[in-house]
Amino acid sequence: MEEKKVFLRLQDLDVYKLAKELSETGWEIYSGLHWQIKKITGDQFIESTDSVGANIAEGYHRFHFLDKIKFYYNSRASLVECVHWAAVLEGRGQIGVDIFDAFNDVAEKLSIKLQNFISSTYRSRDKLSR
Repeated sequence: MEEKKVFLRLQDLDVYKLAKELSETGWEIYSGLHWQIKKITGDQFIESTDSVGANIAEGYHRFHFLDKIKFYYNSRASLVECVHWAAVLEGRGQIGVDIFDAFNDVAEKLSIKLQNFISSTYRSRDKLSR
């Protein structure tokens, strides 16, 4: 009997759910910033935060494994960037330590899930090439 393949929807992936959570938290931070701070650092912060999930989504719907992985690496880089901007905002007194810590906690969980997601994509590719 042929094995039936099961495909997960993007919205069901834990890594994507965490990316959306990070984005929502990022938006709460961004919304509370003064317009001048938004212009200086906030825009870069929210763009990189939203880019994490966007790259996961785009990669997930690519056909070739290496194409997928490229987008997941972009997502990982955006994750590092948004944490950087959150730290800048915290360091400049624009957000509190508790808000930064909450954002960073989600980012750390996401970082682990994203690395595991990248590794599993490599394993899937390797399984098919045997």
